[in-house]
Amino acid sequence: MMKKFKIIFVGIIFLVLPFFVSASSFNTFFISKDFDLRQKEQANAILINTTSKLYFYVDQRWWESQSLKNQNEIRNVLNNLDEEFRNNIYPRLTSVFGFEAKPGIDNDIRITILIHPMHEEVGGYFSPADGFYRIQAPHSNQREMIYLNSQHIRSEIMKVILAHEFIHLITFNQKNIIHNVSEEIWLNDVRAEFAATLLGYNNVLKDSILEARIRNFLNNSTDSLTEWQEGIADYGIVNLFAHYLVDHYGIVILTDSLRSEKVGIASINYALKKNDFQINFSQVWNNFKIAVLVNNCQLGSKFCFLNKHLQNFRIIPRLHFLPPVSETFLQTTDRTTYWSGNWHRIIGGKRVLILEFNGDDRIDFKVPYLLCDFQENCNVNFLELDKNQEGKMTIIDFNKKYSSLTIMPSIQSKLSGFNGEEIKYIFYWKASSIEKTEKEAEGELREQLLGQIKFLENRITQLRAEIKAILITRISCQKIENNLYFGAKNSNQVRCLQEFLRAQGPEVYPEGLITGNFFGLTRTAVIRFQQKHSTEILSPIGLTRGTGIVGPRTINKINQLIKR
Repeated sequence: MMKKFKIIFVGIIFLVLPFFVSASSFNTFFISKDFDLRQKEQANAILINTTSKLYFYVDQRWWESQSLKNQNEIRNVLNNLDEEFRNNIYPRLTSVFGFEAKPGIDNDIRITILIHPMHEEVGGYFSPADGFYRIQAPHSNQREMIYLNSQHIRSEIMKVILAHEFIHLITFNQKNIIHNVSEEIWLNDVRAEFAATLLGYNNVLKDSILEARIRNFLNNSTDSLTEWQEGIADYGIVNLFAHYLVDHYGIVILTDSLRSEKVGIASINYALKKNDFQINFSQVWNNFKIAVLVNNCQLGSKFCFLNKHLQNFRIIPRLHFLPPVSETFLQTTDRTTYWSGNWHRIIGGKRVLILEFNGDDRIDFKVPYLLCDFQENCNVNFLELDKNQEGKMTIIDFNKKYSSLTIMPSIQSKLSGFNGEEIKYIFYWKASSIEKTEKEAEGELREQLLGQIKFLENRITQLRAEIKAILITRISCQKIENNLYFGAKNSNQVRCLQEFLRAQGPEVYPEGLITGNFFGLTRTAVIRFQQKHSTEILSPIGLTRGTGIVGPRTINKINQLIKR
């Protein structure tokens, strides 16, 4: 039976040069008293096996309490664990995520595994303190090191835990040592939680860690993704989010964000942009919230899971029923924190539904909603909020044409500095169901639409100003030197051309993409430019329409404008 487990992660900074620490058959190690069954800070340990990649140490007191038969069984278990590490865990994870520090602070290519008794719900842990000198971290063991719970040593879960903790060891090298930054805990565990799927441990769902994480998430689906509490719910949300992220954007988002000098949300945004995804973390999060609610690719390509074990997975939203009387309302008050999901579904009532939302005006809420008819056809949209975090919408023919309205309020304004402190902010909403004449209801809807039009007009004005600011950015080259044609790839000259075309404004190159590839959008932009300056480029050679080829006359005009 799969058991729950959690992992400690303690961050310390500063780096210095390593020194050599040899492995002896007997050693004293610092351990976490929070996880140790006897609440000890140190453990005397015996080295019982040395392999090409691992040292296996066991707690002396625990080891000596085992019968000779049990000791032999444990040795066999550790041999199997070492074989799995050498043949699957190590090569697969390092090929994807990169390597741990080696030879590392102890000048030894082997990783130390310490097995000692821990509380039953704990599987193992990793302490970044071990990667520093004791002058910096007094409880450092000055090794590349992982800790495993002796109570579960015979369980199949051990290989999952070892892989999970090894990801933390890799992350420590990629972030702390290479970039001198500390990864945020939630994203560290997003990668570590996906390791089991990457290694094939979730190929069969029954009794897998994925099955356990689905259960963890369903038991507390409103847990914050980013504010790490060391609770079992934290592992549920990061695991499901990891699978959604890789399903739709690929493992490269986890690897590129790991190798970046950025951390947390900023590193995910960096990886999305690097891989040409026109979406940011906030939009991914909103799509994820809808996916766990509906899990239906037909509603939208991003509103579902692609993993075969998650295709029937859905949460059950909080259900609110309006009695079908002539006039009724209900009001709900709730609390939430940053990057936490909330799902409130409203059903029942009469023909006209009016929803009013009010959030804490100290922060910014986003309220996506899902409006579904009786055939389960749904529309996704956002409730517009003013500066006081208040918003209102009216739906006509709600209990006639539409079967349900689900709102999903969340706070997304905090982007870094997550330290596990879940500050709760209050929001409330009121749903009213009334029977109005169609004329009255449409009049109210008309006022709402006029307000939305005004909001959109202001937004368009703002976006135009932002686009104009982007378009005047400096062109990186001094001139175009070569003829350029459709099909050119990874070309700095094409990149320069695209920068120039973008600077000509949206009437020439509205997409404004800078890729270095000369494909259809770039060719169309060249044609627009040639026709804009036809008297100098086309007319002298008897043409009336642009060719899309950057030849001598086009180059001369471009270079003339670049010099201005």
